Amino acid sequence: MNVNKHLASTHPPRSIAALRAILAELQADCRYQENLDWGEPRSGHPEGSIRQHLDELQRNLDQLRPRVSDGHYWKLRILIHVHDSFKPDAKPGVSIEDPRSHASLARAFLAEYCVDADLLAMVQYHDEPYALWRKSGGAGCDEKRLARLIERIDDWDLYSAFLIIDGCAEGKSREPLVWFFRQIAGRVDTKFGTEDIL
Repeated sequence: MNVNKHLASTHPPRSIAALRAILAELQADCRYQENLDWGEPRSGHPEGSIRQHLDELQRNLDQLRPRVSDGHYWKLRILIHVHDSFKPDAKPGVSIEDPRSHASLARAFLAEYCVDADLLAMVQYHDEPYALWRKSGGAGCDEKRLARLIERIDDWDLYSAFLIIDGCAEGKSREPLVWFFRQIAGRVDTKFGTEDIL
Protein backbone atom coordinates (compact mmCIF):
# COMPACT_ATOMS: atom_id res chain seq x y z
CA MET A 1 0.00 0.00 0.00
CA ASN A 2 1.23 3.45 -0.94
CA VAL A 3 -0.61 5.82 1.42
CA ASN A 4 0.24 9.41 0.62
CA LYS A 5 2.69 10.90 3.12
CA HIS A 6 0.47 13.99 3.31
CA LEU A 7 -2.37 11.83 4.61
CA ALA A 8 -0.77 9.54 7.14
CA SER A 9 -3.58 10.32 9.60
CA THR A 10 -7.19 9.21 9.22
CA HIS A 11 -8.31 12.76 8.44
CA PRO A 12 -9.37 13.80 4.93
CA PRO A 13 -7.02 16.11 3.02
CA ARG A 14 -7.69 19.73 3.87
CA SER A 15 -5.00 21.68 2.06
CA ILE A 16 -4.73 22.39 -1.64
CA ALA A 17 -1.11 21.22 -1.47
CA ALA A 18 -2.19 17.82 -0.12
CA LEU A 19 -4.83 17.44 -2.84
CA ARG A 20 -2.34 18.41 -5.55
CA ALA A 21 0.16 15.92 -4.14
CA ILE A 22 -2.44 13.13 -4.20
CA LEU A 23 -3.28 13.89 -7.83
CA ALA A 24 0.39 13.99 -8.88
CA GLU A 25 1.19 10.72 -7.11
CA LEU A 26 -1.76 8.78 -8.47
CA GLN A 27 -1.10 10.10 -11.98
CA ALA A 28 2.50 8.85 -11.69
CA ASP A 29 1.37 5.37 -10.61
CA CYS A 30 2.18 2.81 -13.32
CA ARG A 31 -1.25 1.15 -12.93
CA TYR A 32 -2.95 4.44 -13.80
CA GLN A 33 -0.52 5.12 -16.66
CA GLU A 34 -0.99 1.65 -18.17
CA ASN A 35 -4.76 2.13 -18.53
CA LEU A 36 -4.86 5.60 -20.09
CA ASP A 37 -4.86 4.48 -23.71
CA TRP A 38 -7.42 1.69 -23.24
CA GLY A 39 -10.75 1.98 -25.02
CA GLU A 40 -12.28 2.30 -28.45
CA PRO A 41 -15.15 4.60 -29.46
CA ARG A 42 -18.42 3.14 -28.12
CA SER A 43 -21.88 4.14 -26.95
CA GLY A 44 -21.59 6.86 -24.32
CA HIS A 45 -17.85 7.21 -24.99
CA PRO A 46 -17.33 8.24 -28.63
CA GLU A 47 -13.96 9.71 -27.64
CA GLY A 48 -12.59 6.20 -27.18
CA SER A 49 -9.67 6.06 -24.78
CA ILE A 50 -9.69 6.80 -21.07
CA ARG A 51 -7.11 9.54 -21.73
CA GLN A 52 -9.45 11.29 -24.16
CA HIS A 53 -12.37 10.92 -21.72
CA LEU A 54 -10.32 12.52 -18.94
CA ASP A 55 -9.31 15.38 -21.25
CA GLU A 56 -12.97 16.02 -22.09
CA LEU A 57 -13.97 15.97 -18.43
CA GLN A 58 -11.21 18.46 -17.61
CA ARG A 59 -12.74 20.80 -20.21
CA ASN A 60 -16.13 20.35 -18.52
CA LEU A 61 -14.54 21.15 -15.15
CA ASP A 62 -13.02 24.28 -16.68
CA GLN A 63 -16.55 25.39 -17.62
CA LEU A 64 -17.75 24.87 -14.03
CA ARG A 65 -14.60 26.40 -12.48
CA PRO A 66 -16.22 29.74 -11.55
CA ARG A 67 -18.80 27.84 -9.46
CA VAL A 68 -16.43 25.65 -7.43
CA SER A 69 -14.01 26.44 -4.61
CA ASP A 70 -10.30 25.74 -4.93
CA GLY A 71 -10.65 22.69 -2.68
CA HIS A 72 -13.51 21.33 -4.74
CA TYR A 73 -11.58 22.01 -7.95
CA TRP A 74 -8.72 19.75 -6.85
CA LYS A 75 -11.05 17.09 -5.48
CA LEU A 76 -12.91 17.10 -8.81
CA ARG A 77 -9.61 16.65 -10.64
CA ILE A 78 -8.89 13.62 -8.46
CA LEU A 79 -12.37 12.21 -9.16
CA ILE A 80 -11.93 12.80 -12.90
CA HIS A 81 -8.61 10.98 -13.00
CA VAL A 82 -9.67 7.99 -10.91
CA HIS A 83 -13.34 7.19 -11.62
CA ASP A 84 -13.01 5.29 -14.93
CA SER A 85 -9.29 4.51 -14.92
CA PHE A 86 -9.70 0.84 -14.05
CA LYS A 87 -12.25 -0.17 -16.67
CA PRO A 88 -9.67 -2.37 -18.44
CA ASP A 89 -9.25 -4.42 -15.26
CA ALA A 90 -12.96 -4.71 -14.43
CA LYS A 91 -15.33 -7.60 -15.01
CA PRO A 92 -18.05 -6.38 -17.39
CA GLY A 93 -21.65 -6.45 -16.24
CA VAL A 94 -21.09 -6.77 -12.48
CA SER A 95 -22.89 -4.52 -10.00
CA ILE A 96 -21.42 -1.22 -8.84
CA GLU A 97 -20.59 -2.70 -5.42
CA ASP A 98 -18.98 -5.87 -6.76
CA PRO A 99 -15.25 -5.78 -5.90
CA ARG A 100 -14.48 -6.50 -9.58
CA SER A 101 -16.43 -3.47 -10.89
CA HIS A 102 -14.49 -0.55 -12.33
CA ALA A 103 -15.91 1.64 -9.54
CA SER A 104 -14.69 -0.71 -6.79
CA LEU A 105 -11.27 -1.04 -8.40
CA ALA A 106 -11.00 2.75 -8.72
CA ARG A 107 -12.08 3.20 -5.10
CA ALA A 108 -9.47 0.70 -3.90
CA PHE A 109 -6.80 2.49 -5.93
CA LEU A 110 -7.74 5.90 -4.53
CA ALA A 111 -7.79 4.46 -0.99
CA GLU A 112 -4.05 3.87 -1.35
CA TYR A 113 -3.57 7.63 -1.66
CA CYS A 114 -6.45 9.16 0.25
CA VAL A 115 -8.51 8.40 3.35
CA ASP A 116 -11.35 10.83 2.56
CA ALA A 117 -14.41 8.59 2.99
CA ASP A 118 -16.62 10.96 1.00
CA LEU A 119 -14.28 11.02 -2.02
CA LEU A 120 -14.03 7.24 -1.85
CA ALA A 121 -17.83 6.95 -1.77
CA MET A 122 -18.13 9.30 -4.75
CA VAL A 123 -15.77 7.13 -6.79
CA GLN A 124 -17.62 3.98 -5.73
CA TYR A 125 -21.06 5.42 -6.58
CA HIS A 126 -20.28 7.73 -9.50
CA ASP A 127 -22.48 5.64 -11.82
CA GLU A 128 -25.27 5.04 -9.30
CA PRO A 129 -27.50 7.91 -10.54
CA TYR A 130 -27.34 6.51 -14.08
CA ALA A 131 -28.10 3.00 -12.75
CA LEU A 132 -31.10 4.35 -10.84
CA TRP A 133 -32.38 6.14 -13.96
CA ARG A 134 -31.89 3.08 -16.13
CA LYS A 135 -33.69 0.82 -13.66
CA SER A 136 -36.58 3.29 -13.44
CA GLY A 137 -37.13 3.45 -17.18
CA GLY A 138 -37.11 7.23 -16.73
CA ALA A 139 -40.28 7.13 -14.61
CA GLY A 140 -40.41 6.11 -10.93
CA CYS A 141 -37.47 5.51 -8.66
CA ASP A 142 -36.11 2.78 -6.42
CA GLU A 143 -36.58 4.84 -3.27
CA LYS A 144 -34.59 2.51 -1.01
CA ARG A 145 -31.61 2.55 -3.33
CA LEU A 146 -31.80 6.34 -3.72
CA ALA A 147 -32.05 6.76 0.07
CA ARG A 148 -28.91 4.63 0.50
CA LEU A 149 -27.06 6.82 -2.00
CA ILE A 150 -28.21 9.99 -0.25
CA GLU A 151 -26.90 8.59 3.05
CA ARG A 152 -23.54 7.59 1.55
CA ILE A 153 -22.63 11.03 0.17
CA ASP A 154 -21.91 13.97 2.47
CA ASP A 155 -20.82 16.77 0.13
CA TRP A 156 -23.61 17.06 -2.41
CA ASP A 157 -22.12 20.15 -4.05
CA LEU A 158 -18.98 18.18 -4.91
CA TYR A 159 -20.85 15.05 -5.97
CA SER A 160 -23.38 17.00 -8.07
CA ALA A 161 -20.60 18.94 -9.78
CA PHE A 162 -18.87 15.68 -10.64
CA LEU A 163 -22.09 14.18 -11.99
CA ILE A 164 -22.45 17.18 -14.30
CA ILE A 165 -18.82 16.97 -15.41
CA ASP A 166 -19.03 13.24 -16.18
CA GLY A 167 -22.64 13.18 -17.36
CA CYS A 168 -22.18 15.99 -19.88
CA ALA A 169 -19.55 14.25 -21.96
CA GLU A 170 -20.09 14.10 -25.69
CA GLY A 171 -22.24 11.14 -26.65
CA LYS A 172 -24.09 11.00 -23.33
CA SER A 173 -27.76 11.91 -23.05
CA ARG A 174 -28.53 14.59 -20.48
CA GLU A 175 -31.83 12.84 -19.67
CA PRO A 176 -30.40 10.73 -16.79
CA LEU A 177 -28.95 13.85 -15.14
CA VAL A 178 -32.18 15.81 -15.47
CA TRP A 179 -34.10 12.87 -14.02
CA PHE A 180 -31.66 12.45 -11.13
CA PHE A 181 -31.61 16.12 -10.16
CA ARG A 182 -35.41 16.04 -10.06
CA GLN A 183 -35.29 13.00 -7.76
CA ILE A 184 -32.95 14.67 -5.26
CA ALA A 185 -34.55 18.13 -5.35
CA GLY A 186 -35.44 19.11 -1.79
CA ARG A 187 -33.77 15.98 -0.39
CA VAL A 188 -30.14 17.08 -0.45
CA ASP A 189 -28.40 20.41 -0.02
CA THR A 190 -26.65 21.34 -3.27
CA LYS A 191 -26.21 24.51 -5.28
CA PHE A 192 -26.21 22.49 -8.52
CA GLY A 193 -29.27 21.40 -10.44
CA THR A 194 -30.76 20.96 -13.90
CA GLU A 195 -29.96 24.57 -14.80
CA ASP A 196 -26.23 23.78 -14.47
CA ILE A 197 -26.18 20.89 -16.92
CA LEU A 198 -23.68 21.69 -19.68
